[in-house]
Amino acid sequence: MLDLIVVLGILIAAYMAWNIGANDVANAMGTSVGSGALTLRRAIIVAAVFEFLGAVLFGSHVTDTIRKGVLTFDEAEMELYSERLMYGFMAALLAAAIWLTVATKWGMPVSTTHSIVGGVIGMGLYIHPAAVNWGKVLEIVLSWIASPLLGGILAFVSFWVIKKVIMEHDDPLERTRRMAPLLALPTFFVLGLALQFKALKGFYKNIGKEHWLPAKNGTTFNPLAEGAWIPLNALIVSLAIGVAASLVMYLILRRFEFKEEGYAGVERVFIWLQIITACYVAFAHGANDVANAIGPMAAIYQIATDGVLVAEASVPLWLLLLGGAGITVGVATWGYKVMDTIGKKITHITPSRGFAAEFGAATTVLIFSMPFLAVPISTTHTLVGAVVGVGLAGGASAVDFRVFAKIAASWVASLPIAGVLSVIFFILFALNPNNVLVVSVASVGAVIYIVTREDPAVEEAEVPIVVSEMPMGEPVPGAARSVFAVFHDHALAVEETVEHMLTAVNAAVAGEDPSEAIKATQEAELSADVIKSDIRDMLGTGVRLAVNKEVFLHMLARQDRIADYAQNVAEQLSFRPLYEDEEARALLLTMAEAVSATVAKYEDTVEFLHNFARSGFAKREGMALRTLIREVNKLEHLADEAEVSAASHVFSAGDDEPLAAMHMYRVLQRLDDVANACEKAANAFLPLVLG
Repeated sequence: MLDLIVVLGILIAAYMAWNIGANDVANAMGTSVGSGALTLRRAIIVAAVFEFLGAVLFGSHVTDTIRKGVLTFDEAEMELYSERLMYGFMAALLAAAIWLTVATKWGMPVSTTHSIVGGVIGMGLYIHPAAVNWGKVLEIVLSWIASPLLGGILAFVSFWVIKKVIMEHDDPLERTRRMAPLLALPTFFVLGLALQFKALKGFYKNIGKEHWLPAKNGTTFNPLAEGAWIPLNALIVSLAIGVAASLVMYLILRRFEFKEEGYAGVERVFIWLQIITACYVAFAHGANDVANAIGPMAAIYQIATDGVLVAEASVPLWLLLLGGAGITVGVATWGYKVMDTIGKKITHITPSRGFAAEFGAATTVLIFSMPFLAVPISTTHTLVGAVVGVGLAGGASAVDFRVFAKIAASWVASLPIAGVLSVIFFILFALNPNNVLVVSVASVGAVIYIVTREDPAVEEAEVPIVVSEMPMGEPVPGAARSVFAVFHDHALAVEETVEHMLTAVNAAVAGEDPSEAIKATQEAELSADVIKSDIRDMLGTGVRLAVNKEVFLHMLARQDRIADYAQNVAEQLSFRPLYEDEEARALLLTMAEAVSATVAKYEDTVEFLHNFARSGFAKREGMALRTLIREVNKLEHLADEAEVSAASHVFSAGDDEPLAAMHMYRVLQRLDDVANACEKAANAFLPLVLG
C-alpha cells in the first residue's frame, strides 16, 4: 500500500509541476513574447531550458514540508497527525493542480505558491484547525495588494526614466549608446542580489554555505556589521556583476552597427536587456517554485518511508528531475495561454516597456525576499502589477482594467477554491490508497476533458496573436504585425486609392477614357477595406493598444473615409464626360493635385504616428506629430482655395452647358470631401498628442 501511495504522490506531483510550467512561466516570458523580443517558439525553448536548469541544479535538496509555514505542529502533533497529513498533502497537491488547470485554460495568471498554500490551509483546517498560522495567512493576503502595487510603481518609474532620458532625446539611438551601459549597472546589480537571495538560496543549503547570506534574524543595514541584513560579500558580488555587465555593454555598443535607425535601434538594445532579465526570472522561478510541486511530495515520501513528518525533508535528485521535467513539459504544451494574457491583453508591450516591467518585478521580489521583510509574495502578482504600471505610463486608457479585474479576482479565488477542493479530496480519499487512485484519476480526467474539449467558437478566439510595436527593419519571424503597423498599411492603401483617383482625373481632363484608372481606384479601395477588417479582427481578439481603443477605432473610420470618397470621385467621372472648358478642367486638375498632396502628407503623418507610439509617446515626438497635423490642415486649406477658384469659374462660365457644369461641380465637391476627410483623420490623432 505504501508503494501505491508513493507512486500516486509522484503522479500528482508531476501533474502539479506540469501546471506550474503551464501557468507560472508567463512570469518570465509573457512580456518578451508580447513585445516581440522573442517568438512564442523561442520563448518556450528558452523558458524550458532555464526553468529546468534552475529546478534541477539549484532547487534546494532540503525543503520545508509545510509550505510557507501556514501550519504549525509540535513534534508530538506531527507524530499524531502524520498519516492524515500524508493524505492531506496529496489532497492539497491535487486541489492546487486542478485549480491551476482551470485558470490556465482561461489564460488567468494565478500564483502557484498561493494555490498550494490554499490547499494546505484547507486540509489543515479540516485535520487540526488550531495548527493554522493565521498571521502567515494574513501576510499572504496583504501581499495581494502590496506586491502588485510596488511592482507597478517601480515599473512605472523605470519606464518614465527610460522615456525621459532616452526617448525624449533629439538622437535617441546615440543616447542609447551612452546610457544603456549606465542602465545596465543598476539592472545587473539588482539581478545579482536577487540571484543570491532568491535563486541560489537552495544552492547554498546544498553546499553547506548557508552563512554566505544573512540569517533571517539579521539586525542591521550596516553591511560591515555582524548580523547585517545584506552582508558586504553579497554587495561586492552584485556590484561586480553590475560593473562587468555595464562594461560588456559599453564595448558592444561602442562598435555595434545598427541596421535600424532611431527608435528601432533603441528597442534593439532593450531586446537584449529584456531577454537577459527574462532568463533570470525563468531561472529563479525554476529554482524556487519547483518546491511547490516537490515540497509536499517530499513530505509524502518521508511519511510513507519513515512513518513520521518532520519540519524539513530531504529532496532526492530524482524528485528535482521530476519537478524540472514537469515544468518543462508544461511550458511547451500550454504555456502560451497565460503568456498571451500577460503579453498582450493587459496593456501594450514593447521591449523597453517589457524590460521596465521585468526589472520592476525582479526588484520587488528581491525587496520582499530580504530578511527584514521575508514576506511570501507571488511573482505572478508582482509581474502583473508591473505590466499594469508600465501601461499606466501611457495613460489609464492604455490598460484594460476589465482583464486586470478578472485576474485579480482569480488571485482572491485561489486560496478558498484550492482550500475547499483540498478538503473535498481529503474526505473522498478516506485514508485509503485505492480511494486516492479512483478519485485522482476521475477528477483529473474530468477536468482535462472539460477544459480541452473542442469548442470551435472559443478555440478560434484563443489562437495566440502576439502583437508588438517592434520597429525592426525585418519583421520578427512568427510574430504578427503590430496594430499601428497595420494601420499604416491601411494609410498606404488609402493613398494608393487616391493616386489611382488622380490618374482617373488626369485621363478625364485630357479627354481620355478613365475606365481603367476608375477600376484600379475601386480595387485599391477594396484592398483598404480588407486591411480595415484585419485591424478590427486584431482588436477583436483582445489585443491591447497603447491608446484608447475607441479613439483608435475612430481614427480608423476617419482614415477609411478618405478612400471611400476617393472611390466616389472616380465613379463620378464614369457618369458622363467633364465640362468642355479648358480652364475649368485645368482648375479641376489643380484641385485634384492639391487633394493628392494633402493625402500624401497625411500618410507621412500616419507613418510618424507609428514612430510616436514606438517612442512611448515621448513629448518631443508629440510636438513633431502636431506639426505634421498642422501641415495637413494647411494643405487642406489650399485644396479648399483651389475648389473655390474652380467652382467660381464653372458657375460663371457654365450657363451654356448647365448639366455639364453641374456634373463638374459634383466632382469638385467629392474632391473636397476627400480633402476634408483627410483633415478630420489627421485631427483625430490630437487626443493622443494632447492626452
